[in-house]
Amino acid sequence: MLSTIARTSTLLLGMGILLGGNGMLGTLLGVRAGLEGFPDAVTGAIMSAYFLAFIIGTFFCPAMIRRVGHVRAFAAMAAVQSAAAITHALVVQPVVWGVLRIITGVCMVGIFMVMESWLNVLAPNEQRGRIFAVYVTVNLTAMAIGQSFILVGDPRGVVPFALVSILLSLSLVPVALTGVGEPPPVDVPHTDIQELYAISPLGFFGTLTSGLCMGAFWGMGAVFAYGIGLSNAEIAAFMSATIVGGALLQFPIGRFSDRHDRRIVLTVACFAAAAFALLTFAAAKISQLGLLISAFLYGGFAFSLYSLSISHVNDHLAPAEVLNATSGLLLIYGIGATVGPAAAGLLMDALGPRTLLVYFAAVLALLGLFGVYRMRVGPPISTESQGPFVPMVRTSQAVLEMDPRADLESELRLK
Repeated sequence: MLSTIARTSTLLLGMGILLGGNGMLGTLLGVRAGLEGFPDAVTGAIMSAYFLAFIIGTFFCPAMIRRVGHVRAFAAMAAVQSAAAITHALVVQPVVWGVLRIITGVCMVGIFMVMESWLNVLAPNEQRGRIFAVYVTVNLTAMAIGQSFILVGDPRGVVPFALVSILLSLSLVPVALTGVGEPPPVDVPHTDIQELYAISPLGFFGTLTSGLCMGAFWGMGAVFAYGIGLSNAEIAAFMSATIVGGALLQFPIGRFSDRHDRRIVLTVACFAAAAFALLTFAAAKISQLGLLISAFLYGGFAFSLYSLSISHVNDHLAPAEVLNATSGLLLIYGIGATVGPAAAGLLMDALGPRTLLVYFAAVLALLGLFGVYRMRVGPPISTESQGPFVPMVRTSQAVLEMDPRADLESELRLK
């Protein structure tokens, strides 16, 4: 295991630097949009453009990578993304920012595909589950650390955006210098949405709801924090506390779901996340420490919903069906993440920035009620028949090859 970590360390380092810069950029744009007086509805639309680009890139990037190769595609997308980051500071205009977010999103999902494909080549089949867990930890840790980088300079200036550009450029060095040969091409996902819903309505809507909440958090979390009067340091602390909660609590919640009816755990997690969203709503006017604690707990339950939902769907599938279904759920999550920031932005514009937390609570409570309904009309799956929980983050379909449930498919093929 340690030797594999050592072999993949350069790619994990590059991914960490990349996500630190990308996480910083999302928060920085939210703060700068507030300083510029952008209406929250406009900011929400800008942030939604990024997640829309993830969907576009999921279908566009594999063809480009096959046509020009991993290295050239990687270099081209890295250069464009780094240039887009600094352009945000040079042209502060909502339409331009929306276009830049689309460009950034397409490039980001393409870079994810290239880097994750290489990581798949380096990870032996018997160790992919552990490498997958390390990769998820690196993702969330880097995003949490990246929040503090907004303190390097005045968000009204060029310096913070220049740092993002530098980080995005530097992240490419370990990958560009890797001695590993080019991995196999990434496939375009083939998704039947109706079939996914028929397999597990709760898992389907759980994935969609996770996208609605996480997209709104990543896109509008900093806008909310700025809108209630937090300083830059407090904004970074709020965002980091939520992400760290997701990183630390997601795995124990998931492991608990392996030993119980996963529908119950998913439903309770929905209601718990909704309750902590409302507690954060109340704490926002009372206590900075209370705000951070409630945000930490909200993140712990809310971040777990995506992984719980995918695990619940996979409990209904044969091993050979897992990879394609999970790829389809990735698209469902992307649809929710595209809608989330725009919907939250409209509410925040009409009713105030704290409405973001009411939005979270309402969406999550609805999913919880649907979970209660599904438990009444559908039979449970025995805990012995449930597959293992796997913590996940939304990147590209290439990372799904590291899912240990996909390893089981490969093992069955060999027997």
